[in-house]
Amino acid sequence: MDMFRIAHISAPDWQQAASSCLAQLGNIPAEANLGFLYVTDHLAGQLPQILGYFKEQTDIVHWVGSVGVAVCATAQEYNDRPAISVMIADFPANSFRVFPAIKSDIVEFADSRTWCEQADAHFAIVHGDPRNPKTPIFIAELAEAIHDGFLVGGLTSSRGPHFQIAGGLTEGGVSGVLFSAQVPVATAHTQGCTPLGQQHEITECQDNIAIRIDDRPALDVFNEDVGEILARDPARAAGYIFAGFPIKGSDTGDYIVRNLVGVDPERKLLAVGDYLNAGDTIVFCRRDTQTAFEDLLRMLRDIKNRLGRPPKGGVYYSCLGRGAHMFGENSEELKTIRQELGDIPLVGFFANGEISNNRLYGFTGVLTLFS
Repeated sequence: MDMFRIAHISAPDWQQAASSCLAQLGNIPAEANLGFLYVTDHLAGQLPQILGYFKEQTDIVHWVGSVGVAVCATAQEYNDRPAISVMIADFPANSFRVFPAIKSDIVEFADSRTWCEQADAHFAIVHGDPRNPKTPIFIAELAEAIHDGFLVGGLTSSRGPHFQIAGGLTEGGVSGVLFSAQVPVATAHTQGCTPLGQQHEITECQDNIAIRIDDRPALDVFNEDVGEILARDPARAAGYIFAGFPIKGSDTGDYIVRNLVGVDPERKLLAVGDYLNAGDTIVFCRRDTQTAFEDLLRMLRDIKNRLGRPPKGGVYYSCLGRGAHMFGENSEELKTIRQELGDIPLVGFFANGEISNNRLYGFTGVLTLFS
């Protein structure tokens, strides 16, 4: 597992982009056996042809990937323009298995579950379809199915077709690639929001609507935490203030961020982009570029220390609300990764939800390094 090569480019049409990437990859070693392919949604409609082209030209059978509003590679982000990011690698024989989309029930994973037991596999890179309401459940069930395994990845972000790649093209569920214990990896994730105040308890709710928090009207608690200016103008808080849900048992203060989707000033209700349960802990968060950058640096330095040696390659899945929207148009998020880790082969995309361990996050960056 010594060969990782990447190629990436933005070009007006898929043929030009794909042929340029193939030239960048150079002569394809016979040992290359797995490819990662990400395209922006400008090229989503042509992904069948793009995947076919790379399969034919490289003789690599096994591919995984997806579509994003933006894709990324080493020190480079391609946002809202036609672009391809591709990586090929050689892994030990029988050390990975691509699995098709789980669309309706975890029983669809039965054949791959048997392989996991035989190969001692506890890690997977996965892509999910945000249109399937069962996707968060599948993520948790899949992690459990590979014996408390660890997942990384992201949900397709597209204004057109929501294709995933898992050998061939698929959509509608959760698909990806499993790795055996022969493949050493290190993973980490970084938050993009900062808690504003203390944690609260949801004491009454219905579906995704918080009615009472700390046994008080939900909107009163929210207004106190966000401050007078934002409380007077809830529309201004949209895209800036979020609901965070601390993860029980976490020793790192980890939390899941969800959007605020509406308020009812008369009845003092607060609607959140997820289902709520009485007794849930909630903390209001703000989108904070400086704190997000500091946490990105913390994450990168921590994973570098854990590795103890230069990584051979990696994949990165970041929220579509990060990247250019948070750090600026000059690929600062990806350049920071190169600054801290070196010029390693890296590909990925900006997702509509990020996957780390056994759950779905928002406004995070999830990094995996092969060592």
